[in-house]
Formats: sequence, structure tokens, C-alpha cells
Amino acid sequence: MQPKIHATTVVGIRHNGHVALGADGQATMGNTVAKSNVRKVRVLMGGKVLAGFAGSTADAFTLIERFEEKLNAYGGNLKRAAIELAKDWRTDRYLRKLEAMLIVASKEDLLLVSGTGDVIEPDADVAAIGSGGMYAQSAALALKKHASSLSAEEMVRESLHIAADVCIYTNHNLVVETL
Repeated sequence: MQPKIHATTVVGIRHNGHVALGADGQATMGNTVAKSNVRKVRVLMGGKVLAGFAGSTADAFTLIERFEEKLNAYGGNLKRAAIELAKDWRTDRYLRKLEAMLIVASKEDLLLVSGTGDVIEPDADVAAIGSGGMYAQSAALALKKHASSLSAEEMVRESLHIAADVCIYTNHNLVVETL
């Protein structure tokens, strides 16, 4: 059996009317770094929506494609598209086997979408997923509370760097997108 390619850290923050979503670039296969510059954040809907993924790469690409289809079907309504994707993900025999999670964001909403049918609007406008997600989320929450003069992008970058300092599955090759 081939080891799966996975491991990442993705964090999103809504702050002062702006949204930033970022991820590190590391993908591991077993206990080996398979690639150090994977792009795990996508800009959708002509720059109106951001999506980031953690988990199996091929599964995540499939989910982002389906999410983009839902966005188009529901006129760019992020919440509706996320709910419809989660419903399909949970009930469709093929999709149900996909191993990934998504964070999706617009200027109005920041959501975590899982294969168990969850669409979660996180407290404090901070969402994080992946192996280093809890490190990045903790850092982001502290930055929002104690360094509110920083921009959403600066908070995302610093949160990811902190996660990379402590999580062996997270590196410092960052991709951050903003709205």
C-alpha cells in the first residue's frame, strides 16, 4: 500500500473588513517531504472567493472543483454553495470517501467545510485546518486579541510561521491570498 500524500496547515482570518487565507507549501508522503511548494489556496469567482484545503491532494482538488460548481450554480452565494457541497459530500458514495477539509471565504463569510456534513462559521473569524492547524489557530487568536493593529494578511503570515516553527508537517513556504 502506497503512503498517502498529506499534511499541511491552512489558516483564514477576517479582520477589519478584510479576509486573508494562507497555507504552507509542504506535502508529506509517510515520513518524507514529497514537495515543499504545493499551492493549497485558490482564488475563485473572479477574485471574490478564497478556498484552501488540507488532506489528500487529489481529493481536495476534486472538492474545490465541486465547490466552484456550487458557487456558480448558486450565484456566488458562499454559504449556500458550502452547505450544498457538504450535503453532497456526506451523501454521495464517491464523495463520501474523499479525505480532505476546506476553508472557504468571502469578504462577508469565513467557513470550515468537512466531509461529515459540517459547515462551521468559526468564532472570532479565525479558521484553521491541517496538521498544524491548531498551532496556527492559537497564534491567530492571540494576534487578533493582542495585535489588532496588524492586517489580516500579516496575522495569517505570522500564524503560519509560528505553526511552521513547531509543527514538523508545516514549512515556511507560504501562499497567502487576500480579499
